[in-house]
Amino acid sequence: MQLVPGSERIVATPGADPTAGRVRWSPAKSLWIGGMTLATLIAGPLLFSWSAFALFLVATAVTLCAGHSVGMHRRLIHNSFKCPLWLEYLCVYLGVLVGMAGPIGMIRVHDMRDWAQRQSDCHGYFGHRAGFWLDAWRQLHCELVLQRPPDFHLEPRVAHDRVYAWMERTWMLQQLPWALLFYALGGWSWVVWGVCARVTVSVTGHWMVGYFAHREGPQTYLVQGASVQGHDVVIAGLVSMGESWDNNHHAFPGSAKLGLYPGQADLGWVLIKLFERLGLAWDIVTPERLPYRPALRQVRNSGAGCPVGRRLQIRA
Repeated sequence: MQLVPGSERIVATPGADPTAGRVRWSPAKSLWIGGMTLATLIAGPLLFSWSAFALFLVATAVTLCAGHSVGMHRRLIHNSFKCPLWLEYLCVYLGVLVGMAGPIGMIRVHDMRDWAQRQSDCHGYFGHRAGFWLDAWRQLHCELVLQRPPDFHLEPRVAHDRVYAWMERTWMLQQLPWALLFYALGGWSWVVWGVCARVTVSVTGHWMVGYFAHREGPQTYLVQGASVQGHDVVIAGLVSMGESWDNNHHAFPGSAKLGLYPGQADLGWVLIKLFERLGLAWDIVTPERLPYRPALRQVRNSGAGCPVGRRLQIRA
């Protein structure tokens, strides 16, 4: 078996194929996001209040930034910085509240997608190659079942962690305590906007950023040999907490900093630097600390030159 470059968990066994598979409806996934979306569209306007809308804005920002971007993605999945275990648990828990999956499910989906995108060809599901509405249906309501998938080996630190096992089993139920609290504080208006609308916008927005980030937009780098390239979704830089700088992320997936150039807003990076100043984050990985990638090529200057210390990394 061969360990796939860029992943510590996906092992490409002989015959593993990222192209052959079928997209099938996922009842639990579909009913979850479908129910949240329906409740938001019907009850959201009827129960609108400014206090509920403020709750929606604050809760969405906190769970997307500290939770999904910093906790789930940059810490748990890419291990791009270190922090106390209690802070990791807190941030990953906030990521669970985003409503996409549990921590182990997020790792599996993320790593499988990244493995497929790095191959010379992959199934269209991984590259968002369907039209807008069809891709929305497939990504939000379906799952891809590969005929010959690679092996997935979760590292023991996470696989044997009881807290993460609990989060994985109960990730949908984690909304319930907050729904009860919001109901006690603000009634059904706070429940709809603090839970249903937040989950709907977060999950749907995550798909939309992924859709455009793998189809069109500015590029500073190309990864030669990869079937799917990343693009920067400039308009979403702020609201995505930096996650929309996907071209940078494809180039330097292990970096805790995603917004590499002036003007590229990255609130996730701001939070990590705040943790560092408080003594709560260390061993923070940035592009200059990553090993040389022979397949990486710079395709344009982006108005700011190369990230500091990377000129040898991206030489032609």
